[in-house]
Amino acid sequence: MTNPIKVLANAAASWQSCNLTENVTWATRRVILDWFATTLPGCVLPPATLLADALSPQLGQGNAICYVNGQFGSARNAALLNATASHTVEFDDIFKDGGYHPGSPTVSAALAVAQDKGVSLAQLHRAIIAGYEIGCRISLAIQPSHYRYWHTTSTVGTIGAAVATAMILGADADRIAHAIALSSSFAGGHQQNLQDGGMAKALHPGHAADAGILAGIAAANGVTASLDSLHGDQGFAAATSVSSGDWLTALEGVGEWTPITRMTVKNHGCCGHIFPALDGLKLLQGTEGFDADDIDSIRVDGYTATYQMCNRADPQSAQEARFSIQYCIAAQLLLGGVRLAAFSPDVLARSDIHSLMQKVAVTEDAELAAAYPKKRMARLHVRLKDGRQINHFQETRKGDPEDPLSDEELVAKFDELAGSVLSPAQLSALRQTILYGDVLPGTIRLGT
Repeated sequence: MTNPIKVLANAAASWQSCNLTENVTWATRRVILDWFATTLPGCVLPPATLLADALSPQLGQGNAICYVNGQFGSARNAALLNATASHTVEFDDIFKDGGYHPGSPTVSAALAVAQDKGVSLAQLHRAIIAGYEIGCRISLAIQPSHYRYWHTTSTVGTIGAAVATAMILGADADRIAHAIALSSSFAGGHQQNLQDGGMAKALHPGHAADAGILAGIAAANGVTASLDSLHGDQGFAAATSVSSGDWLTALEGVGEWTPITRMTVKNHGCCGHIFPALDGLKLLQGTEGFDADDIDSIRVDGYTATYQMCNRADPQSAQEARFSIQYCIAAQLLLGGVRLAAFSPDVLARSDIHSLMQKVAVTEDAELAAAYPKKRMARLHVRLKDGRQINHFQETRKGDPEDPLSDEELVAKFDELAGSVLSPAQLSALRQTILYGDVLPGTIRLGT
């Protein structure tokens, strides 16, 4: 078979000099805006704040900006902390066919290295596009089996970050190939830390960004690795999925379309596996006219990840609540949406939410499970106190490529999330820089 590392490395290197279409450039600007939208609220929360304090003596020398504390330092330090913050409030982008959040590790690494090296905005854009291209395509080769034990954002995110770093450092296709190979050995992050309590999940893309930068720097400076690292009998795919990878699917359309134009923008502040249920519930409320007081019971039939990850009837923290379909459905019914405020301490403690949660159940549907990850669907069965039984099949998620957020909706998301920690003047200036400017985003002082 064709060596996938070589094909992917050539695809990445082609972004160094090819003409960027208006569509691809605008998609990249949207990705960066969405990265700031989800990163900045996480900058004032643990674990990023705890980690920033712990690592303050180790900032290192450099021009990369750590948005958690506003300090300059090494690219690796900034990327580690920024990527951790970016994954905290669960609003980061998704490549749904690969079950992968590329933005947190890839943009964090690319922006930190770009700031440190003082490169142009165009170089940053090209690095992000390439990092998305390679990471997303690798996720296609190993999913859905990879997700049984591994957190794709952590594992594949390491490779996306490595490619973006190597691009900014001017690596050619051969050295990008070695960046991919090296980073495949640095990849880690298992599913148990997504199932239970604790803060490890947010650190997964932080580690990926940090380790990816290490691999990218090493490869750009001549360090080599096995170019069979992705598809070999003892390689990354074989070790982390049920086979050595579906590389025909992963490489299909290389040079014809690029993944950054097919991203999901999150429209709810929780696990994406809950989205179909929330979207379907909102639609039903609009057509049937019921509210929280009218509910007798709700059953959600979902795919395997919905059931295994999001069936949490008694979440004990904000992080667990973001992965509880019971909590998120109750919060949407009572609050009108699942946004940042839904996970504040006072809301998490509300007795009416906890009472409503007891009426929500989730099951696994074999048909929906078979269609995952290409399709993320849910069946809702709502029983009202007046005896009505309402059934609904939700085939799409708002924010997916099939039902995308408009530019106006994305800007509104940015304004809401980033506006929670920025002044109106800062918010406007940052939005203008990202969407229409020709320089790299710079320093930001939060809370002013």
